[in-house]
Amino acid sequence: MKKPKLIVFDVNETLLDLSVMESEINTAAGDQSAFDQWFSLLLQFAMAESLSDNYIDFGVVGKHTLEMTFTRLGKQISEAEVNNLLSMITSLAPHQEVPSALAKLKEAGYRMVTLTNGGHQTHTQQMQYSGLEQYFDRLYSVEAVRKFKPHPETYNYVLEKENCRASETMLIAAHAWDILGAQRAGYKTGFIKRQ
Repeated sequence: MKKPKLIVFDVNETLLDLSVMESEINTAAGDQSAFDQWFSLLLQFAMAESLSDNYIDFGVVGKHTLEMTFTRLGKQISEAEVNNLLSMITSLAPHQEVPSALAKLKEAGYRMVTLTNGGHQTHTQQMQYSGLEQYFDRLYSVEAVRKFKPHPETYNYVLEKENCRASETMLIAAHAWDILGAQRAGYKTGFIKRQ
């Protein structure tokens, strides 16, 4: 395989550790599967937005699907509690190996960018808080194309902005659906198997 000219990183769970947020949501719901249920609903409704040719900010989708998850579990949750739980997304630590791995890639001369389903402002806050911003040449959000990954337009947008061919680009992600979307767009891919 030829060395990629551009590496595109997914953000949530790929780079940033969601375990603290997972623990808080599970505790608030009194159910150890609450976070997984919520995250699945979040992705389902985000993809439904793209399939139905509509766009709502990922944070808004996250809020409504978290409320739905608590309702399904028979739990009451206030708007303030929802906002508090979701605000944790901007203060996540990176997975332990991420900073040193990114530093090695940067030192080796790779051009690296991010691509997230989250909104641009949230993404910028995440990268600043985590200290990972320094490793990336650009931070991309699907907000620019108003479609969620794995829609092809999201991957093509990065290629267009970076003036790079799909065959010269690699997406790194911890989500199989993201890997599949990037492969369908012609990218090389690397899968990080998280817990």
